[in-house]
Amino acid sequence: MSAKDPLLEPFTLGHVELRNRIFSSSHAPGYNTDGTPSERYVAYHEEKAKGGIGLTMIGGSSNVSPDSASLWGQLNFSSDAIIEPLGEMTERIHAHGTAVMCQLTHMGRRNVSNDGDWLPTIAPSPIREPMHRGWPKEIEHSDIRRVVADFAAAAVRARASGLDGVELCATSHLIDQFWTPLANRRTDEYGGSLENRLRFTFEVLESIRASIGSEILVGIRMIGDEGQIGGLRREESAEIAQTLASSGLLDFMNISGSSLATEEGLSKAIPPSGTPLMPFVSLAASIKDVVDIPVLHATRITDVASARHAISAGLIDLAGMTRAHIADPHIVAKLERGEEDRIRVCVGASYCINRLHQGLESVCIQNPSTGRETHIPQLVSRSRSAKKKAVVVGAGPAGLEAARVLGERGHSVVLFEAQDRVGGQVVLAARASERQAELLGVVGWLEQELVHIGVDIRLNTPVDETDVAREEPDIVVTATGGFPDSGFLSSGEEFVVSTWDVLSGNAAVSGSVLIYDDHGGEHAPSVAEYLSGRGVTSIELVTPDRLVAQDLAATTGPVYLEMLYTNGVAMTPDHQLVRVELDGAKRRATLRNVFTREEFTRTVDVVVFEHGVEPNDELYTGLLDASSNRGVIDIAALTSGTAQPAAANGYALYRVGDAVASRSIAAAIYDARRLCRLL
Repeated sequence: MSAKDPLLEPFTLGHVELRNRIFSSSHAPGYNTDGTPSERYVAYHEEKAKGGIGLTMIGGSSNVSPDSASLWGQLNFSSDAIIEPLGEMTERIHAHGTAVMCQLTHMGRRNVSNDGDWLPTIAPSPIREPMHRGWPKEIEHSDIRRVVADFAAAAVRARASGLDGVELCATSHLIDQFWTPLANRRTDEYGGSLENRLRFTFEVLESIRASIGSEILVGIRMIGDEGQIGGLRREESAEIAQTLASSGLLDFMNISGSSLATEEGLSKAIPPSGTPLMPFVSLAASIKDVVDIPVLHATRITDVASARHAISAGLIDLAGMTRAHIADPHIVAKLERGEEDRIRVCVGASYCINRLHQGLESVCIQNPSTGRETHIPQLVSRSRSAKKKAVVVGAGPAGLEAARVLGERGHSVVLFEAQDRVGGQVVLAARASERQAELLGVVGWLEQELVHIGVDIRLNTPVDETDVAREEPDIVVTATGGFPDSGFLSSGEEFVVSTWDVLSGNAAVSGSVLIYDDHGGEHAPSVAEYLSGRGVTSIELVTPDRLVAQDLAATTGPVYLEMLYTNGVAMTPDHQLVRVELDGAKRRATLRNVFTREEFTRTVDVVVFEHGVEPNDELYTGLLDASSNRGVIDIAALTSGTAQPAAANGYALYRVGDAVASRSIAAAIYDARRLCRLL
């Protein structure tokens, strides 16, 4: 796109000049350990600045008070210890021409009291929040005065750190807990009328302005519609927005949608794949119509075409592409170079968010460098040694990434794939449903990059050791994937079909179906969705786990559960599938309770299983003897970010992805990226 692209137009936000209309909203990826910015965290945000973003908002849920603890890698603004390291971070981001702001909050009941300093959480009323499951203390007037002062002190620390502004968080946090009837049943001056429910908010804003004046920007991120029975609706939220905007205390509003107090609400606030793009942009636009300050918005704006429409149509003033920048932090730079087609588009897999709710740090399903910039740079460096010949076998995610990285290194790369298209298991997974179909974007981008680099892609070409040797390679990477693993059964493997068989059409499925899921991810539930309405009379989803789809956390789990309930799928946790026998034309499946060891039987027409894969390592094994390294990967070098030992005579042999062990798309791509980046 040219400079006329509306996304690349400068924008004045208060007194801050932004070089374009794209921003990244505040979030906490879990990279900090002591409440101050770690080098990993700084590098993560600095990469977006290098990539040209106009504004990066850091410090999602940065806490201002001790009884709002920073337990999940958030920044802690309740201490002066934040000032110096945050100042250094701000300088590094500013050096690239990017503005930087931070979110400030007291989380209220949206926290826990049995960690950190073990202080009770506080809220307008002692009503439990479903997400965090604890009962808060009813906030007292002394607490209100203390927290108001804490917000002001935090804003002073933000100013001292050189930030361009702060954003107050009112997305099911303490500020808007006062607003909503779901958390506020007070009868004093802080409850009842809207004026009373906004009293705490105005006290916070007035205290901040009294402390820092207009030296840095002050905004608020707020929910435009809680979407909960008995909660704030669109009309009252708009009235709140209009009241706050007309006060003169705010420089901008950042509008979001849906309460975060329940898993169901969170899954809508951070919607996963298969859901509409920009689902709340009309909500943001309706508030923009009634306020006279800039309106920002960031919810599932995954591609620049959507962002461009939202800006050019005047629906919002700045487009937040947060998860989009997790997938590709160089979006703006590519736009400026006229390389829009080379942007790696977020596929909405929610891997980044799900990991946070599993107590892990955030990483991307398709970009293994994000969050690892300190040791896995976003850009692949050219090899300084002589150009080599590389052969990659298998064009699933691992093989595609291996071929891409080796090609970027400047090597001559041949990629063999036995099927008629690239993608491996992802192609099968994408057939299950609309939400799964977005996964094709992962392999689609990789394939497009291989074409751009000039990798020799040979489809419909199964190979053996002789075929590989004929290429006279210096490097061989086997990414041959795996096969469905039914070896867990004591008997009856011949009477079951895999999820692969179902999605590929190799198995005719009708009547009553039992799906056995010993995986815990999207694989089995997505097949249940695929079969619903396809001539199947009943479906039972059985798992040995304590919960159905146990590995699907905050954003994807509720979506799948809603689908399973809607389609009448029976869900049976805590049971193993032991064996399957013929019962006339049907199958008799024996299930064992994992706690009581009691066995039960189900008689159904079809038994479908999902139990991961066993590696397809025949080619790898056949290549070992002729390789210079006997297929050995130096683990110390791999994990420390140094090169593998130099090969002697013959080719260096490696394997990645499911050809090693049954893992995930993210693991497969990460394997290939860190292995090949220095070959």
